[in-house]
Amino acid sequence: MTRASVLGRMAVGITLVGMGLGTGGAASAQEVTFARDIAPLLQTSCQTCHRPGSLAPMSLMTYEEARPWARSIKNRVVTRSMPPWHVDKTVGYQRFMNDTSLSDEQIDMVVRWVDAGAPLGDPDDLPSPVEWPVGDRFLLEDQIGAPDLVVTGPEWTMPAEGQDQWMDQRVDATLPETRWVRAIETKPTIGPGRRITHHASSYVFQRKSAAVVEAEQAMRRGEVGVEAVIEVIQRPTDEDAEEVREFFTEWAVGKQGEVYPDNVGKIVRAGADFGFDVHTHAVGEQLTARMELGIWFHPKASPPKYNAQFMALGAGSGGPLEIEPNTVSSHKGTFVLPAPTILHNFQPHMHYRGKGQMLEAVYPSGRREVVNFTDRFDNTWNVNYVYDPDYAPIFPKGTVLTVTSWFDNTAANPNNPDPNQFVTSGQRTVDEMAHLNEQMIYLTQEDYEAIVAAREVRDAQTTDQ
Repeated sequence: MTRASVLGRMAVGITLVGMGLGTGGAASAQEVTFARDIAPLLQTSCQTCHRPGSLAPMSLMTYEEARPWARSIKNRVVTRSMPPWHVDKTVGYQRFMNDTSLSDEQIDMVVRWVDAGAPLGDPDDLPSPVEWPVGDRFLLEDQIGAPDLVVTGPEWTMPAEGQDQWMDQRVDATLPETRWVRAIETKPTIGPGRRITHHASSYVFQRKSAAVVEAEQAMRRGEVGVEAVIEVIQRPTDEDAEEVREFFTEWAVGKQGEVYPDNVGKIVRAGADFGFDVHTHAVGEQLTARMELGIWFHPKASPPKYNAQFMALGAGSGGPLEIEPNTVSSHKGTFVLPAPTILHNFQPHMHYRGKGQMLEAVYPSGRREVVNFTDRFDNTWNVNYVYDPDYAPIFPKGTVLTVTSWFDNTAANPNNPDPNQFVTSGQRTVDEMAHLNEQMIYLTQEDYEAIVAAREVRDAQTTDQ
């Protein structure tokens, strides 16, 4: 079995998992075994990390590897600390492409397997092993093939002990022609060296014409529609265009990259260079690493219509982030959508004291709804929650998005390094942040109305069945 087939099972089976259906139903009337019931769950929800050469401390590829960890597996799934999926499944939009969480029935199945002595069962029931990427391959390769372009950054070495370090690296790629990006993935390489990479963001350095800048600014002010940006963004770059640095994607534990929906991409202009912003830390052993950026392009003959927009919602709004010692507090930031918008994905971002984060939408009509709620935030993970494009949240122009972040700066928080500290915003993990990273797609009014109408027809047909 290939990794792509596992991803396919995840994508088409999310609805079944969310409804509590799947392998657990068959197991409820008979003994739960590793071969028939547990191994498929490990493949779908665990082995991305729990395999040789990956990030987890142990491999769970075989029965022999998993059996000694049976009680620990039970504890982690019962507390829902594993698999890492931290959104509240009872509120907000719940159709995701990368949902690795377990249903209540599947958790019960794991519990009964462990309580029964963790039996292997019939070896003939074992699923075919997943062919996971080996070495320094990109995780997206099995899903969409090898990247069209690989950008490699310079090596760096981190001593066994020392303070965290931040590095800005620029790679002179000099892209020969303007292309539209279909997918991107950033990753650390050189084997064990990835352990010293806390996280790394990738950027594109490119010249942007004044006409494009002016159209984007006018659209964000609500003065023109997205059509104005679409019209100018396809033009050749002016000779006097100024260089800008634009966020591309990042690597962190739980984040695998970006695959844009149909008719959406990221434009990269001729002459562009790329760069990495790396946060590295000591792990008790001197190691060397470097960053790589894999880029997949749309076909030249069929460029997408929309340029994806990265937003860090909550950052820079709602006033300063200040957390008093020995307190539980919250911070709010708001953003008014300048155009009809689809929310493609989101990634909560806080540090040690972060406990939860919620995104709410207030529509122009006054209606309010919770879009998503990460009620069990874990700073160890940077999970990027990717919506199913057919069910992704869609908002009209003028919708107000509010990000609320909760912080526990008390001794009751086991992750808190020092509850007696006054904490403000900053780059260090002992500082704090309070934003929601999102990829959004600004739509024309015509496309927005067409999508809403099509969804209403679909939902009505589903209700009638």
